[in-house]
Amino acid sequence: MAMPPPGIAAQVSGTLSALERHLGGDLRAIHLYGSAVDGGLKPHSDIDLMVSVPTWLKDDVRNALMQELLAHSAPPGGPGILRPLEVTVVALSELVPWRYPPRREMQFGEWLREDIGAGRFEPAMADPDLAILMTKLRLHSAALHGPEAEDLFEPVPLSDLRKAFAATIAQWNAEPDWRGDERNIILALARIWFSVSTGSIASKDAAAAWAAERLPPADAALLAGAAASYLGGREFQPASGPVADFIRFCKAEIERELSR
Repeated sequence: MAMPPPGIAAQVSGTLSALERHLGGDLRAIHLYGSAVDGGLKPHSDIDLMVSVPTWLKDDVRNALMQELLAHSAPPGGPGILRPLEVTVVALSELVPWRYPPRREMQFGEWLREDIGAGRFEPAMADPDLAILMTKLRLHSAALHGPEAEDLFEPVPLSDLRKAFAATIAQWNAEPDWRGDERNIILALARIWFSVSTGSIASKDAAAAWAAERLPPADAALLAGAAASYLGGREFQPASGPVADFIRFCKAEIERELSR
């Protein structure tokens, strides 16, 4: 069993205890992935956990778990020691053997805090993004409970990964789609562009460095600002016009690669 980095060990331990209380004997695996195991945690990094259970979650279990996770997570950049959590729960009966689009049982994240506090809960749903997450998980993850990811999950076919990239960028069409989350979306586009061009997956800062060399100067400067904010925890409040231009350019490049 792997151990989380010391700086987040207490928070991860509390989160694992919450998962054990609500999922009990149904827990098959818990994997830590993302920045904690690939590239190092940055000031605004989430703690990413993938949790595997045998089959579908009951609504009451899902809702109670999401409510309890609020106490183990905090918004990014807050004054306390807690980082934001992103906890995804999947059912092995839905992912093994692999099929697309995959279904997720639950996803907890700070963007849902207000809804969860008000008693509004997302149901289980098909989630193309799981194709991307599973690919990351098999490449870089630490098993906190259960088998290693590459022993538990099948590889995601490249064709399904490309479908997931296309579905992701299709979400971002107008300012309301990215308002308040500009930094993360700019960096996500750089990573997707890198992946569809190279067939590999890179950390946010590595993908940003790659994309900056291929962008027009104004877009490269915007990406540099987003990367500096991610790496150093500084504020990032770009004007709407440059963000729209950046997204339009990157989407066109990604769609061009996906059409090949």
